[in-house]
Amino acid sequence: MRTRPLRAILSALGIGIGIAAMVAVVSIPASSQRALAEQLSALGTNLLTAAPGQTIMGDDAPLPMTAVPMIARIGPVTDVSATGSVETTVRRTDRIPEAETSGISVIAARTDLLAVLRGTLHKGRFLDQVTENFPTVVLGSVAATRLGIDRVGGKVWLGNRWFTVAGILDAMPLAPEIERAALIGAPAAAELGFDGHPTTVYVRATEAQVEDVRAVLAATINPEAPLEVKVSRPSEALAAKRLTETSFNALFLGLGGVALLVGGVGVANTMVISVLERRREIGLRRALGASRRQVRGQFLAESVLLSLLGGIVGVLVGVGVTAGYALTRDWPAVFPPAALLGGVGVAAVVGALAGAYPAMRAARLSPTEALA
Repeated sequence: MRTRPLRAILSALGIGIGIAAMVAVVSIPASSQRALAEQLSALGTNLLTAAPGQTIMGDDAPLPMTAVPMIARIGPVTDVSATGSVETTVRRTDRIPEAETSGISVIAARTDLLAVLRGTLHKGRFLDQVTENFPTVVLGSVAATRLGIDRVGGKVWLGNRWFTVAGILDAMPLAPEIERAALIGAPAAAELGFDGHPTTVYVRATEAQVEDVRAVLAATINPEAPLEVKVSRPSEALAAKRLTETSFNALFLGLGGVALLVGGVGVANTMVISVLERRREIGLRRALGASRRQVRGQFLAESVLLSLLGGIVGVLVGVGVTAGYALTRDWPAVFPPAALLGGVGVAAVVGALAGAYPAMRAARLSPTEALA
């Protein structure tokens, strides 16, 4: 390996690429999962949402206006708030056609909504007991981008009048509908035709009793028709979404395996050629008393060392790729020990398999045949 460094590096390169791919494919999803766990831990996995379902006839079933106070009576419930859909549009100016809504909905929100959702403000302030009575609006992060609003104090055309932008929210992964909405106070929404019926109820419960609250939530909201209430847990949907995003991991692992196979073939080819080039050395060693076992061990050790070199380099490259990708996504970099140790172990196994035939071929050479 020392006398032919270029050949050794090129032989180990294929192994290194395969190991790097496998380490990265295992470590990147682990980093994503850790980031998701931290995000859910910060946002809280104890959030439940209730929305209107459908009647037996297939019509939309409105939630009762008493939904919030009824839910607040459930013992393990710690916080509850609600929003209601307002049948109007919001646009950048009154010159834009009413049909061009940019996918932004108008929602009547309670003043405690932000606290219940554990959301944060990017700029400005949220609705309070004073501003909810006036034409002020708080924009979700996506809504602000689509409207071209990047500061508070500006105005948007909402319904049939100008509303002043009081605040802009940060992203809210557990409530994506809020990100694409313009939030106004319930009294101001009533002037635009809001009937007071909530369309989404957000509930925070004690972590240990979330499932118990979930079981009785529909019956509490609408005792007469609990089947007309849909109850969900947004954190589960977010986790499922992230799992679907990692569905290509098997494909990437397959590609890494192919690269590893190609690297193993490269090492085997190198060792076969090495046996042919070193026939005189093999014959001389056999003539000086080396056994077949010793010759076989020599070439097998060389093959394993080549593969280990590629494995170590591959692990280092995989760690670097994972760390770089995690840094760009603001994730914690996670490296499962099984991936790191397994990468080196797999490289050693590939080297042993790739070097087995050349080693046995070298051991079968007789001293006279080799020296001739």
